[in-house]
Amino acid sequence: MDATLAFPLLAALIGVALFFDFLNGLHDAANSIATIVSTRVLRPQYAVFWAAFFNFIAFLFFGLHVAETLGTGIIDASVVDPLVIFAALTGAIVWNILTWMLGIPSSSSHALIGGLVGAGVAKAGGGAVVWTGLLKTSAAIVLSPATGFLLALVLVLIVSWSFVRYTPFAVDSTFRVLQFVSASLYSLGHGGNDAQKTMGIIAVLLFSQGYLGDTFYVPFWVVITCQAALAMGTLFGGWRIVHTMGSRITRLNPMQGFCAETGGAITLFAATWLGIPVSTTHTITGAIIGVGAARRVSAVRWGVAGGIVWAWVLTLPAAAAISALTYAAAHVLF
Repeated sequence: MDATLAFPLLAALIGVALFFDFLNGLHDAANSIATIVSTRVLRPQYAVFWAAFFNFIAFLFFGLHVAETLGTGIIDASVVDPLVIFAALTGAIVWNILTWMLGIPSSSSHALIGGLVGAGVAKAGGGAVVWTGLLKTSAAIVLSPATGFLLALVLVLIVSWSFVRYTPFAVDSTFRVLQFVSASLYSLGHGGNDAQKTMGIIAVLLFSQGYLGDTFYVPFWVVITCQAALAMGTLFGGWRIVHTMGSRITRLNPMQGFCAETGGAITLFAATWLGIPVSTTHTITGAIIGVGAARRVSAVRWGVAGGIVWAWVLTLPAAAAISALTYAAAHVLF
């Protein structure tokens, strides 16, 4: 396809990608602010501004390894064309809107990856899939919440032992301050990992149409635009999911909120530096369950947690199916 002729379509698809990025922020705002809201350290309207700011500046702290994975490490860049990207984004957006309406904290990341896989397979069969990248990402479905769970659990035990001689008031006051730090770190991790997924989609689309030359890279304007779209989505919040994440799984106090956010942030930082597109939803959910289980196993509402896990399992194949159907229908129509 000639790059000049493709420009109007290209611009429209970039707009759709940025709309997905906005929805990602809207859908996943709960990941950044659920704990600090549920512990009443910050009111929701202030918490979203806090999270959005750190979402936006995340590009200053991380490389673009996740964007490179999404751009070339899930499906072969040679099969990417505007129709593949359109179908992938449609699958991810439809699943995101559906789960947002139902208040289910599913993964925007895995919805996008499922969309890419579905569209790539619909166009070129199983050979379109870069299996090493997909398997690495799929493994993170299990490893990221497990890591968040273990880190948060260990942090609660360490903090509880360290502050055993302090009064409850002193502990509460200390961690109300420290939770500003942990929430900031988690929002940085969220912005660093999630915005890069849309960067990868836009960059591989530009690359497939010849706008980047012979070498794949992420232009700076794509970086800034994606960070801004994610931050704007966070500003609008995802209040249904905040309720699920912040109170229905387990009740949190400031110390537990600090441990959950810190455990989640460490997990996200490590994954982003390694170029692994993990789910921020999975990560913080695992961490919240970890702090609840540290108190006592019955403190976790396992029925709610189980429903969330089912949403995790269904996200990738559901988004892939929607994407594949979209590609097939669009291919016939256009």
